[in-house]
Amino acid sequence: MKSIHKFMSDSLALRKENNSLRTLKAESSLLDFCSNDYLGFARSNNLKLLFESELKKHPNYNMGSGGSRLLAGNSTFAEELEQEIANFHHSEAALLFNSGYDANIGIFSSITQRGDTIITDEYIHASIIDGVRLSHATRYVFKHNDLESLEQKLKVSKGKIFIVVESIYSMDGDQAPLIDLSHLAKQYDAALIVDEAHATGVFGELGRGLVYDLGLCDQVFARIITFGKALGTHGAAILGTEQLRSFLINFSRSFIYTTAASFLSHLAIKCAYQQLKNSDYQSPLKERIKCFRESISADINLLNSQSAIQIILIPGNKEAREAALNIQNAGFDVRAILSPTVAQGTERIRICLHNHNSIADIQRLSHNLNDIIK
Repeated sequence: MKSIHKFMSDSLALRKENNSLRTLKAESSLLDFCSNDYLGFARSNNLKLLFESELKKHPNYNMGSGGSRLLAGNSTFAEELEQEIANFHHSEAALLFNSGYDANIGIFSSITQRGDTIITDEYIHASIIDGVRLSHATRYVFKHNDLESLEQKLKVSKGKIFIVVESIYSMDGDQAPLIDLSHLAKQYDAALIVDEAHATGVFGELGRGLVYDLGLCDQVFARIITFGKALGTHGAAILGTEQLRSFLINFSRSFIYTTAASFLSHLAIKCAYQQLKNSDYQSPLKERIKCFRESISADINLLNSQSAIQIILIPGNKEAREAALNIQNAGFDVRAILSPTVAQGTERIRICLHNHNSIADIQRLSHNLNDIIK
């Protein structure tokens, strides 16, 4: 036991020394420029009222699902919700997972075999990396959004080939060149998998995602969408063919060996989609993104992003943390992203814009950023 405690103590001490020690923070009274609640659904009174109204139609609901989907945890409601989600995103089928992490673990640990190849963008999400590690496939990494780097990897790939990207990257906010990627995938007979976590609800007609917006639904092997960001609820789904859905039901361990989400969770997702269909939530968000970018000084190292995620590079854990603290002291909830989460020298503050941020608040934030970051 002593060696274990020493290991933990030394590891935590090193993190503290590097200014990279993570701690939990409770909710605050600061203005939200941190959460992934891009459309304001998580705090929406209209969505709460819709949920409460729909719940009254199901007086005999259970609090929990009672088991995995393959045992006691399945329901007609869940299957109908999956088809509704699939139809909305113009996909043949959908399969619900308890989180985006579970979805990525589930597909990448099951769809590949020894001798296959997975090629991922270097900035791919950690959950995808973990899923790939659980597979027996060879993994190559190509330079971020670099098609030439990707093609070099494709030329030496063997077995079934999978290209994996995010449509909107969570740590940079930029877009993947999906049209060009789909062309390369077709040329090399590779399957393109796109994580749409930060595009769902934000891009495309009614928030159907960037894949839909670019007309690529039939050219993408699988899409991962999540509900805990723009849709303000919880969970995820994998979109694809009926064959893919059946395969995941049979071989995806994070689907098979976990208790299914509750009826309450599924109802919340259904209500979020109903609300998403009822209005244009994307235009107000675009207006706020435009306002923010136009208000930031040209001297600030603001990355190019047309998404709700806006990044200002401030190299150094200490420097990025201090900048974020100064912004927080001015009343804005903005967080620093430190190494090792991002590569050393690319530390940053990450600003998330939302429909519940007023134009005036965005302008005040911008002015504070211009004053604090020199």
